[in-house]
Amino acid sequence: MDYEDGESASLFIGKIARRAGIGVETIRFYERQELLAARARKESGYRLYSEDVLGKIQFIRRTKELGFSLREIKELLQLGRNYSLPCEAVCEKDEAKIGNIDAKIEMLMKMKRALSELLAASKVRTLLDECPILEFLEKEGGLE
Repeated sequence: MDYEDGESASLFIGKIARRAGIGVETIRFYERQELLAARARKESGYRLYSEDVLGKIQFIRRTKELGFSLREIKELLQLGRNYSLPCEAVCEKDEAKIGNIDAKIEMLMKMKRALSELLAASKVRTLLDECPILEFLEKEGGLE
């Protein structure tokens, strides 16, 4: 069996999952997505994992909490394996994510303003057929 970092594998998938606070299927999903290296099966049919998998799972969890997609996480994991690259490569990913978050915040603010205006206009109406919220939802076009 081939293990990264030369560490011997001695933990079953269930134990890794419990220690990482995730489900077994999540580990299998991460393997299918190539975020974690798939482990070869022993003669017994079980896969054994090394302690280093816990650190990688924690890395995946933290990057997901920061809004990175699985594709982006995979790219960051690959960058992390190449210590000859400057930190600038990771900084570029971070800057791109910040730009993405700023765009989402701007869109959320537009949505909030539109809904607030519609709500204020609707509160003075009593009949459902005059409801500005429903009128807005029925017309074509998007937020401006």
